[in-house]
Amino acid sequence: MGPDGLPGPAVPWRKVLWEQQPFPDNYVDQRFLEELRRNEGIRQYRYWTVVKEAGFVGQQLSCVAIFITLWLYMEQGLLSPESLLWHSLVCTLLGYVLYQALTSHDESGCELRTRLADLQSATIFLSFTFGFSPVLKTLTESVSTDTVYAMSAVMLLAHLVSFPYAHPSPPGSLSLNAALFASVCLASRLPGALHTFAMLSCALLVFALWPCLLQRLRENAPGHFNALCVGVCVGGICGLGSQSPGGAVLLALALGSVTLLCPLLLVRLQRHKDNIQGPWDEAEIHEDLSHFLH
Repeated sequence: MGPDGLPGPAVPWRKVLWEQQPFPDNYVDQRFLEELRRNEGIRQYRYWTVVKEAGFVGQQLSCVAIFITLWLYMEQGLLSPESLLWHSLVCTLLGYVLYQALTSHDESGCELRTRLADLQSATIFLSFTFGFSPVLKTLTESVSTDTVYAMSAVMLLAHLVSFPYAHPSPPGSLSLNAALFASVCLASRLPGALHTFAMLSCALLVFALWPCLLQRLRENAPGHFNALCVGVCVGGICGLGSQSPGGAVLLALALGSVTLLCPLLLVRLQRHKDNIQGPWDEAEIHEDLSHFLH
């Protein structure tokens, strides 16, 4: 019998397009589902492994909380700009020494040039920030305080959403710019120009330099990285709790959801994943075509 049910010789169907065949264009035979493949290449996640990776998200959220806490202390006059600058300088030097200690010998081939470049960049940033601090202090004088706080909240949220958690060294331009914009808005509401300079210097330390050190720790000292993430989260909750107990509770709930609940949902839902591949997929070229590019 032919494909149309009429008497005649049976013609085998072939999966070709260049040959005229007595079959409809959408015809397939019983072998169509023999090439069906399910969940090919699906990664199996382990709960505590995902929790450790989610720790970077939690500590970044805690860093934002710590920055807001420092700003609240300065706004209320409980923290002087000189004290914040000295503590920031000490933390920066200790972090830089630790960063260099974790650098492998292969990466330190141009160590002298790198240190000079880092010193030059820091000097330029601090000089320009100190010089423009009076301007930045009066930058938002014509803007209402509620608007400044709303813009800061939106920019800090954009920083958290756009932060490159997989490879945070260096931080993404969008996340870093959003954090610095929020820092400028908040610093402009502080009493003096020196307060503004101290707050922006602290913002550079928290949002630009700290992620680079954490990434180096995650690569070379995973155990210390996990302990440090836990410490930052605890410090963020305790610091925010000293100013707003309700905010500390919300931060603790957010950290618990991000670092414990979300990984659990990911692992639980992974077993229900049903991804199919078959002959209906687009063709993939696995041949190395790099020699055609020369």
